[in-house]
Parts: sequence; structure tokens; C-alpha cells
Amino acid sequence: METKKEYKYIGKSITRKDSIEKVTGAAVFTHDLAVQGMLYGKTVKSPHAYARIKNVDISEAERVPGVRAIVTGKELPYKVGLYMIDKDILARDFVRYQGEPVAAVAADTELSADIACDKIKVDYEVLKPVLDPREAVKPDAPLVHPDLENYDYMKGVFLPLPKTNIPHLQKVRKGNIEEGFKEANVIVENTFYNPPVQHVCMETHVSIAQALPGNKVLIWSSAQSPYTLRNLFSVCFSIPHENIRVRVPYVGGGFGGKAGIHLEPLAYVLSKKAGGRPVKLCMTREEEFNTMPSRQGLYSEFKTGVAKNGKITALEVNYYWDAGAYADYGVNIGRAAAFAGAGPYEVPNCKIDSYIVYTNKVFGTAYRGFGHLEVLWGIERNMDIVARKIEMDPVEFRRKNVLMPGSITITGEKIEEHTGRVDKCLEAVVKEIGWKGYKSEEERKKELSTGKVRGKGIALLHKAPAMPTFTSSSAIIKFNENGSVDILTSITDYGQGTYTALAQAAAEILSIPIEKVNIPWDSDTSFTTYDWQTVASRGTFMGCNAVIAAAKDCLKQIKDIASQVLRCPPEELVCENEKIYVSHRPDNFLKYTDVVNGYTYPNGNSIGGPVIGRGKYIAQGLTNPDLHTGQGLPALDWTYGAHAVELEVDTETGEIEILKIASAFDVGNILNEGQIHSQIIGGVVQGLGSALIEEFKFDEKGKFLNPTFVDYKILTAKDIPKETSRHLVLTPQIDGPFGSRGVAEHPMISVPGAVGNALYDALGIDFFRFPLTSEWVYCGIKSGKKEYYD
Repeated sequence: METKKEYKYIGKSITRKDSIEKVTGAAVFTHDLAVQGMLYGKTVKSPHAYARIKNVDISEAERVPGVRAIVTGKELPYKVGLYMIDKDILARDFVRYQGEPVAAVAADTELSADIACDKIKVDYEVLKPVLDPREAVKPDAPLVHPDLENYDYMKGVFLPLPKTNIPHLQKVRKGNIEEGFKEANVIVENTFYNPPVQHVCMETHVSIAQALPGNKVLIWSSAQSPYTLRNLFSVCFSIPHENIRVRVPYVGGGFGGKAGIHLEPLAYVLSKKAGGRPVKLCMTREEEFNTMPSRQGLYSEFKTGVAKNGKITALEVNYYWDAGAYADYGVNIGRAAAFAGAGPYEVPNCKIDSYIVYTNKVFGTAYRGFGHLEVLWGIERNMDIVARKIEMDPVEFRRKNVLMPGSITITGEKIEEHTGRVDKCLEAVVKEIGWKGYKSEEERKKELSTGKVRGKGIALLHKAPAMPTFTSSSAIIKFNENGSVDILTSITDYGQGTYTALAQAAAEILSIPIEKVNIPWDSDTSFTTYDWQTVASRGTFMGCNAVIAAAKDCLKQIKDIASQVLRCPPEELVCENEKIYVSHRPDNFLKYTDVVNGYTYPNGNSIGGPVIGRGKYIAQGLTNPDLHTGQGLPALDWTYGAHAVELEVDTETGEIEILKIASAFDVGNILNEGQIHSQIIGGVVQGLGSALIEEFKFDEKGKFLNPTFVDYKILTAKDIPKETSRHLVLTPQIDGPFGSRGVAEHPMISVPGAVGNALYDALGIDFFRFPLTSEWVYCGIKSGKKEYYD
């Protein structure tokens, strides 16, 4: 770790604010809530990936005791969505993926609701699904959404192509791609793939909604973004914002899967039909897999031109995103990933086409990394392969091409001294892993004879927050009688530790003990302040800036009151250790408690009043990149990083053991060192899950084959690598809080690429898809091929 400026609270490993409540079970989640008169909702789901709904018969279900409401898609002429408003509350006319809800029941008990669902009869005309995004883009492909041109969407940002399966095509153009390939001495082409996966939050999706008199609505939800949820709900039902109250208690994990809007509209229409009784919809684990959104799959096609000296001259990439049946969030994933689609490298001539494609699979949404893990799998595997084609060490090849101060990104942004240093991240992990280059064929053959082989691999990464240009955060700090403070914010802390960082920022600026900083855990659109969404590694960056502004506003008010009492200009006062004193007379002071609720003179006269600070922060200087060239400024800030992996492969089973992983990130400055290390370890293990075992599987009819933990595994604490090391580079971000930048998503990005590169070092085989399961690796070994696709 590099040297950092010393603060009282910033940079320290302060214990998380939610630790006691969570380990003692005192924290209350939406799953725990039971509201008076509450009904339980259940859904009937399609067994087909693509079919026309001919009829829905609810007559038998209506006779089940305890049933209070049944709704079908025909009754619900509404659509929901964030960027692309393309999703029905319940399927209408067509089902577009196996597992899509077609009817819903609200009953007195879960058992009654389940029985009623079993008695609903749906008559389908089964249609042939389209399952491969590369096939779905062809002109003769069946249309998943024939009415695409009639959907509303965010104009000027997205570009749906009518009469196709493409709700958005993001283009990036820099330089002259034809000339770039003419300058190349070597041209290399590769194709890579990664499948959809699940978020697997500990708390599944759950919402309670109540239709109230006067066209009002009350919602409790396990959601990442209460204000965005309220806004999308308002647009869907044309209900005024002030009539919708959204409450978000503790949330048991999100990873992007709880951003936007999900179960709330369905719970509301059931409540409305049930006469206003609250309705709770809670997903089972199987429904979490088979009905709720996932991470998108991706095919990546690379064509790379490189000169003899190792400089990249041209890069052409086609990304085909498997958006699934709906693309309300998926369109922005393909868009944001395209802007980072050349990796942290300077490419003079670049052409990227990022196709977001409808298919008849469970639909995709935000997932930790927001498309960057997916694209950087291909980017970093491609970098290694290209380096070998020109007989250059892959680390040296990266050194020659990484973005440096003065470089121009593929969207036209100039990298400044304060942007961050990916080269320093690279050097940190290269040193830590002991990189000496790939093994020779002789060394590899000798090791293979033992049945256990080892390899090392490197991968770089970068990511900026993917968000609209108008994204903003706000905060209120209010003082209590004893000089403690409450911070009101609608950023959702669902496990990432944001509230602890906000508390540190407030304590540092106000110069009060951190124990006196309280953040109420419930976000409530009727009381807590506006925040766009808790996504994109922007929460701490923007939220802390808002809290800092609110704390400074508090200090200004304190000084204004104290200046009258101490009879000196406010600018000559110092606020420190819960006191206000004259700068050149420290003994002439007031305590915070003397002024934060108004100061009272000995004769009873009072001045001032409650100190309540207001702070806000909005993304500065962003532009909407050109739809046809991608040129513009889409990035608030960039976080760079690198991973280096050492692994061992059992050649008799194909099993991979991760022996060591070294990670480095340019975090700008450290807010909470302990939490950074926790995020890195958690992110690395999550990235290893993607790299080694996690994968959705579908049959040829589009049926989801592994929607439970019986057949879909995730890594556990037992799978943490034997050795991990974490390195923090500090290039202060000028507009970041205390110089920091986000690092929540980044630790899982490029982990698969590092593993894939290390696997080549061990076996001499290039794999082009993950997960790199033991079966897949075993088949690759037995194939005898140097490039394994099948």
C-alpha cells in the first residue's frame, strides 16, 4: 500500500455500523415483515420458453377456500422497465421464457395460494424459441417482440432496431479501422463465450404492496433503489409520485439483481383486486433462478491487428449479449460495457458493435461488474493469445499498450494524471506472483507426467460507473440534543458497507466521535432524501460527497451561531473535537451541545435553532456518447485493477485448485481499509465462482435445467484460495471524497481471464468459454487439442 494522508477516521478499519444488528438477528428484513391483514401471493409460471397463450381458466382456482384475488395478464394493460419499457406485469398473449408468470393468486395462506395456482389451467400454442443471440440477430429469426418499435425507451441514449430482436445496438468508432489493419503485421481472430448466471443473494426477492384509498400505495421491498422503484411504479400506473411510499428495510444482498423494479407492480394489482389488503410476494430459491432476472450471457468476436513492436494497431469486436426475454436493464449493460470494450488499453483504431439481443430465456439485468466481467474475459484471454502470436511475453505486451496519462480512450476521453494508474496495478501483481514468463514446452511436458501441473496468469481490468448523466445523491444531517447526528439518505446498504463509510466522512468533517454518527437503516421515500440508485460503484463516491457537503453546511450554521456568542467573524472560528473556538484563543470556546439546537443566553434570550445540514452531489461533466460513434464522456471516474493467479490442475480429473491470487486496485484514497480488503476477498471468490463452476443450462426447447442448488453450485468459504494478497495503489481522484473512488464491483472483474491465462500456462491449451469446470478441462486435456472449443 502506498503512503496516504493521515486522518482521524478516514482510512481506518472502522467496524461496520450494521455488524451488531446482523450477528444478533436484530436486523429486520422484508422477509421478516408481516402486516395486519396481509395476504400471500403466488404465481403460475409457463412451462414453455415461447408460446401463445390461448386461454387461462381460473374457475376452479376461484373456489379454493381462502383465495381473495386472482389476476391474469389480460387484465393488466401495463408495461414496466427502466431504460426499455418492454415487460408485462404478467405475460399477455405470449410467454417469452420458461418460468414467466402468466397468472397470480392472493390468498389467506401460502398453502391456499399454491393450491389455487395448481388449479389454474392455461392453454398454450407452443412456438419454436430462439435461444442463441447470434441466430436471433439474423433477418429471418422469429421476433421475440414483434412490437418493439412501439415500446417507450430513453431517447437519445438507446437505439432499438424495429422488426429485429435488437433493442439496442451500441457502436464505438475511433480512428480508421481499415487503415489500422493495413498497418498490422499480424492479425488474430478469436471468439469467446460466457453463460448467464444467478446473483444468489441470501435474501430472495420479496415485496409487500398495499393499495390504499385515494389512489395511494404503500410498498415494502427488498430493493436497491427506493426512489427509482417509486418513479418506475409511477410511470407504470400513472400514479403521482407523492401518492407512492416506498420503504426499504435491511436488504439481504443485491449484486445488481434488486435494482430497478420487480415484484412490486404484481403485489399492488393483487392488493387492489383484494380490496386493499396488503399482499406479500416472496420468491422461492427456484423462482429466484427460473423467474427473476440473471446476469446476461455473452458471445465475443475479436479481430486484433498488432505491429511487430507489440503495439496494437486495430481492434474490431462484435459483442452479442443474450438479454433474454426482456431488456429493460440489459440495454444499458451492453452500452456501458461497449465503452470499456477494448479494455484498459490505448487502441488507435477501434470498431465495436455491441448487440443487445432478445432470446427466449430468463431475462438479464444488472450484476456486479455490469457487463465488465463478461467483456474482459474475452479481452484478457485475447491479449494473451495475441502476445503469443507475436512471440512476446504477455506482461510486456500489456505494458506496451496500457492506458497512461495522456492516452485517449476509445470514446475520446483523455486520461489525466489523477485518472488512475493501471500500470502500477500490473507491476504490483507481477511482482507478487513471481511472473517469469510462460513455461517452455519441455517444462510443461515434464510436469504433465506427474499428474499435477501448475500455471500462472495475469489479467487487467477497468470500470467506470454506468449511469445516466443526471445521476445525483443527497443527504441530510440533523443534530440531536447530545451532539450526536443522524444521517438521512436513500442509498441502500445491502452488505457493501456504504453506511459505515458515510459515517466516517461525517465524523471526519464534523470532528465528532464516530460513535455519535447514526444512520437509520430504513430508507423511506416519505422521509429519507433522494438518491438515484445504489448501483455502479457510485454509492460511496456520490453519497460521501453529499454527506461531506451536508456536514460542511452544518459547520457553517454552527459557526454562524457561535460567531454571535463569541463575538468574532465566522471565518476565525475552528470546529474541533465537538467544540467551537476562536482560532487564536482555544480556551474561548463553546461545546457543540451549546449551539446545535439553538444557543440560550443567561438571560433567556435564544438565537439560532436546530442545526440541519443539507448536501447534494450530481455527476459532473458527463455527456451522452454519440449513438453511432460512441464518442463522448460516459465515465464519472475509472477504477483500474489487476489480478495474478497461480493454480494447479489435476490432469486425471481436470480439477483446478487456486493456490494464490494477487489483486491490485487504484482506489484513489482509502476510506475504510478493512472494508476494502473484505470487498476484494468477496469479489475475488465471486469471480472464481463464475470462472470455475457457475452456469445456467438450457435444453434445446429453452427449458432451464438447473434452477436449484442441487445442480447449480456456488463457492463457499472453504473455496477461498490458499493465499490471497491485496495491493492498493493511491492516485487521488480530484473529485472523489477524500480522493477516493469506488472499488465494490471491480474485484470480481477479470478473475476468469486470469484463471484462463494461468490454465494455458499449466496445460498449453487455450479455452474459449467459462466456467472452466473439471469436466470441461478434463475433456480439453483428453482432446489433445491446443485450442478447445467443444
